[in-house]
This record gives sequence, structure tokens and C-alpha cells, in this order.
Amino acid sequence: MITSTGTPFWSGPKRAPNPLKFDINDPLHLEFVIAAANLRAFNYSLKGTRDPTVFENVIPKVSIPTFSPKRDVKIPSSDAEAEAKKEEPIDEDEERLAKVTEKLPSPSSFGKLHLQVVEFEKDDDTNFHMDFIAAAANLRASNYAIPHADKHKCKGIAGKIIPAMVTTTAVVSGLVCLELLKVIQKKPLELLKNGFINLALPFTAFSEPLQPPKTKIREGWEWTLWDRIEVQGDITLQEFLDHVKVNLFLKLTTKRRNINWMFP
Repeated sequence: MITSTGTPFWSGPKRAPNPLKFDINDPLHLEFVIAAANLRAFNYSLKGTRDPTVFENVIPKVSIPTFSPKRDVKIPSSDAEAEAKKEEPIDEDEERLAKVTEKLPSPSSFGKLHLQVVEFEKDDDTNFHMDFIAAAANLRASNYAIPHADKHKCKGIAGKIIPAMVTTTAVVSGLVCLELLKVIQKKPLELLKNGFINLALPFTAFSEPLQPPKTKIREGWEWTLWDRIEVQGDITLQEFLDHVKVNLFLKLTTKRRNINWMFP
């Protein structure tokens, strides 16, 4: 394609893309198909799979029509043409949308299939969201001979994660870790600190934490919100009630789904 200035469109800083031919033996190609298929299955409440052999058996049987680009499509070659295209009437788009809507089947025709929306969640490694994004991004990079990025880097870009250096998050994380070290070393309460910071001022202050309120259960036993009763093993409710009665000398009363503690 030649621009209005008479130069080839794919010249200078514009890098011409190269089409990719699907190769089932290419891990990236297979990863994209697996992720896309599982996301589609989730839409229809179907059970997906990560087993590559399932896809290796099905893919060769799939007949994909040969791609043929449309002849009457004009791609803007400059920002001015792109802006002019945005200002064109959208009657044609609305008409096509109406035709597509008319062709949609009724909900009753889906039978037991139940459509559900995919809510993007980057931190769940089992939902195929980041698998799809990483595979699609790297396939796009292959079109333009751009180096690939691993899933970790794609997750940082997709979630707009900014590495914490001199930020409040980094300072708070450091202070919390310092206090955790004191807890692990069983330091006395006087050495623990509450921290108050404001990097915009800047302002930093520390104070000694207060002990939690104590409730005296019986002689030699005081209870705070920090304490807990641990019961080992997988036991029934009755076994739990017996354990509390025999070992802790507490009486429990049950009412519907609630358990009330009664301290003697």
C-alpha cells in the first residue's frame, strides 16, 4: 500500500507483520488453544481440561476455513484518515448489529447450558486468564518479531503492577517484617512497636502497643482476643463437645447452628 506521500505504508519505523501458520507442535500455539478453549468452556458451564493429549487428538479433526481478506476494506494510513473514519455515520454498524441480534437463538434452545460471564482475575493460576493473555500477547509479538514475555511479566502489565521501591507499601512491608522478627524471637511487649508514617510530610512515629483486655475464666486461666483453643484431628461435633467438657471444664449449649460458651 502506498501512502498519500507516495511512500510504502510499511516503511521507516513501521514494522510489517508476518502471518503465523498454526503448528500443533509449537508449545505457544497449543497453549493459546488450550487457554481459549477452557475460557469458552467456562462460558457454557462446561468442564475444561489441561491435558494436551486431548487437544492433540481433537485439533487435527477441526476444519478451519481458509482466511481471505476483504477487498473493499480501506485501512487508514494516517492519523487524519483515522479521525475522519471515526466521524463517519454508524448507521451501517447498527444495521449489521440488528441483523446479528435477530439471528441469535432463544435462551430456551440452549437446554441445560447456562451462560456465565468470565470475571478477570490475574492472581488465580487455574482459571486460564493469564495463560490466554500471555499466549495471545506472545503470538502477537511473533507477528512483529518482538521478543516474547513470560507469564510473570504479562501479569505485571495486565494488573498494572508497579514494583514498590520508595513507596508507602514498601515502608509498611519493611516495618511489618521487623515486628514479625520480634514475635518469632519472643521479644517482650515493650520492644514491639506500632508505626505511623506519612511519606508526603514526611512523618514517622512509633508507639508501644497496649496489651489486649483479659477475661478471667478461672484461677490461673485468663483469655484475650489473641488466644485460641486448638483441637487436633478430624472429629465430630459431639466429640468436640466432649473434648471441651472434659479437658477445658467448659459447658457448651447448642441452639440451632450456634454454639454458646458458658464459663463456670
